Amino acid sequence: MTGAARPRPMPMSYVLPIRRVDDSDPERLTDYLRWLAARVEVIVVDGSPPEVFARHHRRWHPLVRHLPPDPSLSGRNGKVLGVLTGVPAATYEDVVIADDDVRYDEDGLREVRCLLRRADLVRPQNYFDPLPWHATWDTGRILLNRAIGADFPGTVAVRRSVFLAAGGYDPDVLFENLELIRTVRAFGGSVAAPAGLYVRRLPPTTRHFASQRVRQAYDELAQPVRLVAALLVLPGVAAAVAARRPGLLAAAAAAVIGVAETGRRKAGGPAVFPPATAVLAPLWLVERGVCSWLAVAQGVFCGGVRYAGGRLGRAAHSIRTLRRRLAASDTPDTSTSRGRSALAVGGAGGISATVSGTLA
Repeated sequence: MTGAARPRPMPMSYVLPIRRVDDSDPERLTDYLRWLAARVEVIVVDGSPPEVFARHHRRWHPLVRHLPPDPSLSGRNGKVLGVLTGVPAATYEDVVIADDDVRYDEDGLREVRCLLRRADLVRPQNYFDPLPWHATWDTGRILLNRAIGADFPGTVAVRRSVFLAAGGYDPDVLFENLELIRTVRAFGGSVAAPAGLYVRRLPPTTRHFASQRVRQAYDELAQPVRLVAALLVLPGVAAAVAARRPGLLAAAAAAVIGVAETGRRKAGGPAVFPPATAVLAPLWLVERGVCSWLAVAQGVFCGGVRYAGGRLGRAAHSIRTLRRRLAASDTPDTSTSRGRSALAVGGAGGISATVSGTLA
């Protein structure tokens, strides 16, 4: 009797930007990288301290391409620097970019690759598994986003040629996935957000979850309508309490649950989102209301939210700003020389780095 057939490799690259200050929980990721490496090209861009990088290299080098971030690049968002290093290094046109807590299966990889035939960037739908209490709580955010449009996952897939021709994206913003999505759109590319393309995500630790509340609320500064809605939550709750109108609060909570349930039922969602995730959505919304005020205060009085030992003041650029910067960076030969690109969307000072590459 023969053993199981070896999986057939796909002409696809997987870029994983990572930075760890210690070697905690390495085996779970190593097992996933081993599984991935049998199916796609894997590029791990590792911004960890030298001693941790060395341990990672000994463990992962036989499995994947393990690289440090390109030292010629500059920027405060280490994840973006990893992506700006990894995508030009990729061999294939179809490139998945994912956080280290994302866990694709083979069907997900194949579906993403298929969608990249019709779109320049694909936004899958993450779900948490396992589902501790804080992941159940945070899934309320996912469901509300699904109900009004699409959620922002910890992974996207992009066509390498479009990424390079657009010049990458700004390494000095906080909400990097939104920045990349908007950059592709500003460049004229198409974006697909299939609500039924589910990709598993491991939940954070409770401590990490707590540390991210204000930082995630700060992302809303790049989406003014959502920010205003979040800022109105706390005054609305306070007004209902002051007026002793518990029925009004109950009706509002029921309405939020109804919206979240719409998102849960969308595109086969009950298979990955249990009913409790919709029930907790009002609590998540109140939390976001509180954290949005704290985020605005940090932006006004502190110059931004804490990130990797510093502060980032800008969540993401508007599409209008990105279009203007892309147009300003355009040259007469850009349309005919798609393999050469410059990072055209630096911080307030304009161009902040250059990424060069030859298309596969």
